Amino acid sequence: MVFCSIARDKLTRDNGSLLDFLTPTLLSMTVVLAACAGLLAGLLGIGGGVILVPFFLWLFKEAGMPPQLIVHSAFGTSLCIIMPTAISSTLGHLRRRNVDWHQVFYLALGGGFGALLGSSLAAMLSGNILRAFFGVMQIAIGLKMLITPAQRDLASRLEPKSLHLILVGLAGGLFSSFFGVGGGVVAVPLMLLLLRMQVQRAVGNSCPLVFTSALFGTLSYAYHGLSVATDFPYSFGYINLLVVLIVTPISMLFAQVGAGLASQVGQRKLVGVFALLLILVGAKLIFQG
Repeated sequence: MVFCSIARDKLTRDNGSLLDFLTPTLLSMTVVLAACAGLLAGLLGIGGGVILVPFFLWLFKEAGMPPQLIVHSAFGTSLCIIMPTAISSTLGHLRRRNVDWHQVFYLALGGGFGALLGSSLAAMLSGNILRAFFGVMQIAIGLKMLITPAQRDLASRLEPKSLHLILVGLAGGLFSSFFGVGGGVVAVPLMLLLLRMQVQRAVGNSCPLVFTSALFGTLSYAYHGLSVATDFPYSFGYINLLVVLIVTPISMLFAQVGAGLASQVGQRKLVGVFALLLILVGAKLIFQG
């Protein structure tokens, strides 16, 4: 309640450069990218941050946000948007029976702790270093998935061990909050390559894990950001509330569309799309100034 009250006061009080900067052309671009983020969230179980974060890095810079706040605000804002988008994706996959709640419990257990740890570490480190490191990691995972076709198609019938699920969730939560891009970019490849899950089950399980990681990460970014003195319009900690309000409804809508497509696309094609996406976004994060 306190969080909501403060956020509402910020929206009522602030008026400034970000709202003025959102021209019709830029609003149209934001709508398109929000739709793409939601579509990918439902289709691949990744949260959509791989689309949103690079866009927010550019948007906040052009809007005049202080340089020392841009990267962390892009991460925090992305995580806040990912929460409702992940709920929408989860509901879509539930209808198609792609979610195993027993497995999700252990994934979320690790994801919550990892998210708190990752966001706390990110608040203390340089955003440029974090971005470049994560880009390298994404490319490595994407290449691994592309060059090992035998593993891509081999789903195990054995139930994953609880400890292994917790560790996968921990890794997903850690990287989710560390970079604001949704734990699925790490958790889905790990579930495919290490736990040998069937791809639709891995994507379905990833959606509630992404929500858990984003929830804890959002709270942590808001908390750490409040200690940084800034009067940037519509910002609460490292979260920009105006951007959240614009992007979230569109992203949630298209997450349902993506979840429907996930059950219609073949396993080989779905993993291939995910691998290529990781490589492209990884390269973008490395070379983006």
